[in-house]
Amino acid sequence: MNSPIVILRPEPGASASLQAAVALGLDAYAFALFTTVERAWDAPTPDAFDALLLGSANALRHGGAGLAVYAGKPAYCVGDVTTQAAAARGLTIAGKGHGGLQDVLDKVSGHARLLRLSGEERVALCPPPGVTVAERVVYASLPAPMPVELARLLSVAALPAIIVLLHSGAAARHFIAECARLGLSRARIIAITIGPRVTQICDEAGGWCDVLTASQPSDAAMLALARQTCQTDTGLDGGLAGQ
Repeated sequence: MNSPIVILRPEPGASASLQAAVALGLDAYAFALFTTVERAWDAPTPDAFDALLLGSANALRHGGAGLAVYAGKPAYCVGDVTTQAAAARGLTIAGKGHGGLQDVLDKVSGHARLLRLSGEERVALCPPPGVTVAERVVYASLPAPMPVELARLLSVAALPAIIVLLHSGAAARHFIAECARLGLSRARIIAITIGPRVTQICDEAGGWCDVLTASQPSDAAMLALARQTCQTDTGLDGGLAGQ
């Protein structure tokens, strides 16, 4: 029997992860811990850069009407969802990767001046020689109180283990803070992180049943690790139904 899998990504990523988890036969639940909002930003003229650098489709969903002037510009994207959103905006896909944004940046070719559109929570990048990256913050994922349903699930005493997927440092910090605010123990929670940076945040906080790091910085790798963990775990199935 599977332990419940808790997904804390902002939408629409949460729904995508939930669908993928269910397809793997996992007992998964998605909860909103963040609300995505637009941020005002000064958009450079299209001739001020050679290509866009996009780590999240949220930059295109919440970038505002000003993005229309960039139609036809090349774009380097992380993941299929971001790539599809870029194409829908009329951008030309110059490159796509499935790891982190740094991996995509390392493979940039023929475009020396890049414009990165990102959220307030973002990873620092190291451009390769000869490449410059200007940054604009176009959206923010604002923390929200933990939903009552999630707090109840974390409190089900019959569950020996619960697996929580942490896709970002912001998600890890906010989840830890909300557990502390509500007096919820993390001693039965197995945290699966998207990478070493998030793992470090979890390790510094302590108090987990275990902290595991995905083999690659991707949702698919996190879900694969969750499935593997369930196969060796004695958790009970049923999640919310057992409350």
